Amino acid sequence: MLNLPSLIPFLIALGTAPLLLGVIQRTKAITAGRQGQPILQPYFDLSKLLRKGAVYSRTTTWVFRAGPLLSLAGLGTALLMVPWGSVPATIAFSGDFVLVLYLLALGRFFTIAAALDTGSSFEGMGASREALFAALTEPIVFAVLITLVRLTGEMSLTNMYQQMSLILRSASGAALILLIVIMFVILLTENSRIPVDDPTTHLELTMIHEVMVLDHGGPDLAFILYGSALKLWIFSALLAGLILPVYTGNLLLDGLAFLSGMFGISVAVGVVESVMARLRLLLVPHMLIGTTAIAAVCIYLTLG
Repeated sequence: MLNLPSLIPFLIALGTAPLLLGVIQRTKAITAGRQGQPILQPYFDLSKLLRKGAVYSRTTTWVFRAGPLLSLAGLGTALLMVPWGSVPATIAFSGDFVLVLYLLALGRFFTIAAALDTGSSFEGMGASREALFAALTEPIVFAVLITLVRLTGEMSLTNMYQQMSLILRSASGAALILLIVIMFVILLTENSRIPVDDPTTHLELTMIHEVMVLDHGGPDLAFILYGSALKLWIFSALLAGLILPVYTGNLLLDGLAFLSGMFGISVAVGVVESVMARLRLLLVPHMLIGTTAIAAVCIYLTLG
């Protein structure tokens, strides 16, 4: 069902998503004692890329050209169904969380397909790593949402998150705390952040997401960077709704509480990237398998 009043938060999310990346970079700079880039640097980068032209290899096909745009379209559609905590999503219906996960998977598929279309061994390496980690993270996200379904009895993301404040006062608080830990790990993994991947690295042998977009430039690269910002917003929104389950009935107060949680999560990501090093590639699956075990414990806690 289309929720017209929530169209405004959706538009705000579209305009604010790159700011999360700026907050992360600014936090890392402050932690390191540097002045760093302006907090609005992601907007400057997007503007510069949109004004440039794109160069395409003769070995690529329409898949390479369509990949960034189709991936962005999938992420933008998924954003329509993600609530601002207790603020309803623009589109909400029973089972919408399944469609959200499939749209995220669709965006990843087109990114991988565009990388493979170049015929580059480096981009193929990054695509295989992305596919491997996706196979490990997607069951975890499903387990988290299944746990929320069992806790709330709701099949829509909007209804689930409107019940969060009640769950915190119940005996299910322990499961909710574990879900917060799991979602933070998933946020770092799905968005290729440290300790899983370093978005600022230029060493191809250690890159995952960045190596898949090496041949993109101009507007195509802008679509990819903006899509990354939307993906960060989506996972941060799912996490913020668990951390700050504010439901006052006042959309303005609830929205402000949600935004404070979003920027707080960005600061936390920046701190993690400042104090931790990137894990060895072979250790990342171990971390995700451990997270899967914690997700299984969450489902067990909701039984009976």
